[in-house]
Amino acid sequence: MGMVNLNRDVFCLLGLPLDVMTMQQTVAEVRRAVQTRQRLFLTTPNLNFLIASQSDQAFRQTVIDSDLCIADGMPLVWMSRMLGVPVPERVTGSGLFQNLWESAPPAGVAPIKVYFFGGLPGAAQTASNRLNERPGGLVCVGFETPGFGSVQDMSDQGVLDRINASDADFLIVAIGTKKGQMWIQRNRGDLKTPVISYLGAVVNFAAGTVNRAPLWVQRTGLEWLWRIKEEPTLWKRYWDDATALSSLFARQVWPLSRLVSKQRQVVQAAHADVQNSIDEQGCRLKVIGSIPDVIPDQVRSAMVSVYQQAGHVTLDLSQCIMIGPRFAGLLLLWTNALEEKYRTFKAVGLSPEVQRQCQWNGVDLLHSRQRAPSN
Repeated sequence: MGMVNLNRDVFCLLGLPLDVMTMQQTVAEVRRAVQTRQRLFLTTPNLNFLIASQSDQAFRQTVIDSDLCIADGMPLVWMSRMLGVPVPERVTGSGLFQNLWESAPPAGVAPIKVYFFGGLPGAAQTASNRLNERPGGLVCVGFETPGFGSVQDMSDQGVLDRINASDADFLIVAIGTKKGQMWIQRNRGDLKTPVISYLGAVVNFAAGTVNRAPLWVQRTGLEWLWRIKEEPTLWKRYWDDATALSSLFARQVWPLSRLVSKQRQVVQAAHADVQNSIDEQGCRLKVIGSIPDVIPDQVRSAMVSVYQQAGHVTLDLSQCIMIGPRFAGLLLLWTNALEEKYRTFKAVGLSPEVQRQCQWNGVDLLHSRQRAPSN
């Protein structure tokens, strides 16, 4: 899987890790990954991702395993700000694509080579033609329309070989949300493309078969109405997602936001310390105090140090008072990284209050999963 970045400015929203990023920063990350040929599994969670992840652990795991998760959806931005995390803006996958397309590459740098995988019959070819007819920051080097088969059917070695042979920098997958994420999860280890992302609507936008909402509609959070106008069949998905969100908001987001607000009034800055010990039984990390917002450097450094060690890990929260969204996000990445290294992990000393905070954040520290060693 590669090296895990535990220095990301990430927070947890209902069990999903989200990075605090601007569009400009995201564009820079994509360009950096292309230039360095470093893996970047980019995920763009929106409200549909958030709702689907509540009942589908395998799908949620694809988001947790991503290298960068940007908030593509105004409801996610609004809830994040309620929780005290200053997400600067909504960063949509289609907006990222358009930004990369319309902006000229830096001097001396070639355009980013794109490969489209998915879309309705003819859409990917039309998108490819349009991309290559108009000079810009992107050029299409291949496309494939795999149809509506299973993830396994679409993972034929010949498919992977064709993508690799294209020498693409950016693989855009558009075969349905869950199927797209699961396809990337299954095949990214065999793909040479540095940047891979499920961007379902991008092929249609690039082909011109679906029009993007005007900027004022996007900024006011009403893009869902525009999308329904363009694709009327989406109304049921939006209705179901909004209904499910209302329940999650009342049970988890609202009580957590009240707690975060109260703690930030009492503790203006994170007031926490950490004790790290290593013996023949493994590592023991004890977190002391309250972390309602920004994570203290000593806490993050201790968690990185434990990750770099070997053996069993015990997380002692017996003197931890508050787990805010940012600390919950780091815990989500940290425990996942330990499991990827096949490290055994146990959390102890969780008070009923801290257990409730974990539940509100969507983090389960009491049931560590068993995962096979990664290559």
